[in-house]
Amino acid sequence: MIAVLVALLGGAMAWTFLEYCIHRWLGHDARTRPNLFESEHTQHHAQGDYFAPAWKKGLAALVALVVVAIPAWMLAGPDRGVAFALGLASCYVFYEVLHRRAHTHAGFGAYGRWVRRHHFWHHFGDPRVNHGVTSPLWDWVFGTWRRPEVIAVPRKLAMPWLVDPATGELRPEFAEGWRLRGRG
Repeated sequence: MIAVLVALLGGAMAWTFLEYCIHRWLGHDARTRPNLFESEHTQHHAQGDYFAPAWKKGLAALVALVVVAIPAWMLAGPDRGVAFALGLASCYVFYEVLHRRAHTHAGFGAYGRWVRRHHFWHHFGDPRVNHGVTSPLWDWVFGTWRRPEVIAVPRKLAMPWLVDPATGELRPEFAEGWRLRGRG
């Protein structure tokens, strides 16, 4: 039972590493272009509310699950191999939900606030840093973590939760740490 739990957690950690690698090297490194991820990712940065269609993400997840599950099963046995693959897949789903909600909802709690600031510093402060969305671990390991400063969001890319719909201005609760740039 402990070995299965360790395999499950190992799969979750493996996802955080893949998340970082995919985002940093497939999404932002010119040496790896063109690739399947980069075009969708570039569109996401250009249109903050754009996300690749669910069928593309589902297909990619299914292929990845098969590619991971078969060797994991062969190397670690059925229980641990499946647990590793499920840990990875579960963390991937968590990432997808968390990433979308960071763009569409104000979030809550310390972790939710951290995710927004960390991720949107990447979007609007410096796209060379803060590649991890669910965790800063690999940014720390590879030296790409930066503490977010005041995040200046272009009005045309402002997330709905950041702007007061009545005034078109920054919501007061975000006055510290955020600002809108461009014409109002």
